[in-house]
Amino acid sequence: MSNTVNQAIQGGSISELPVLQITNLHKSYGSHSVLEGVSFCIPRGKIVGLLGPNGCGKSTIMKLIAGLIPLSKGEILIDGMAPGQKTKSLISYLPERSYLNDWMRISDISDLLSFFRDFYQDFDLERAKQMLADLNIALNDRLKTMSKGTKEKVQLVLVMSRRARLYLLDEPIGGVDPAARDYILNTILKNFEEDSSILISTHLIQDVEAVFDRALFLNQGKIVIDGEVDEIREKYGKSIDGLFREVFKC
Repeated sequence: MSNTVNQAIQGGSISELPVLQITNLHKSYGSHSVLEGVSFCIPRGKIVGLLGPNGCGKSTIMKLIAGLIPLSKGEILIDGMAPGQKTKSLISYLPERSYLNDWMRISDISDLLSFFRDFYQDFDLERAKQMLADLNIALNDRLKTMSKGTKEKVQLVLVMSRRARLYLLDEPIGGVDPAARDYILNTILKNFEEDSSILISTHLIQDVEAVFDRALFLNQGKIVIDGEVDEIREKYGKSIDGLFREVFKC
């Protein structure tokens, strides 16, 4: 058991633990190093942007937290626990690529909602139905008739309809039309609990930075900027989007 967990138990309240604590995280694929000593902490009730160019390791961090791939070195704690069966029930993960495919035996949205309700104890069926209605997606709509963007909306609804402790959103509005982005962002803001947090990876920073409490800039496998968004703006005299463009300009 980690020192952090021991301290929390001795203090009488494990709720004081951060939702996510990452320390000296390394990940390599063979001789290729993807992450090199990444460390950061996410307190409860925060929306954090994980920002960086393609190939810098953002999706790898998401997968490591979700317990989908093993780490090479370092420590990840979700509510004080290393990734495992227990932490999977605390995390709601939206991958960069859709897992809603035409070959799925679940043919329409009502069946898909029933599947998620049976699989996840924290799935809020009524919340999901309301969000789908707001997006003009009918319960009898079939997956095979949907556009890529509509499938991404459905997948985000499924993820945000869980009452999870940590939401991992990898490019949540990448394939969503601009008209729906404001609704999607409002959905993200309204549908997570006070003791939960959200980690968002995105390239569309200008559209999303208004919801961030904190920003992490990742470059070549390392965190190069980490701070509250208001403090970053004041320090650098730029918006998060403007700073991103400067730091990662070609």
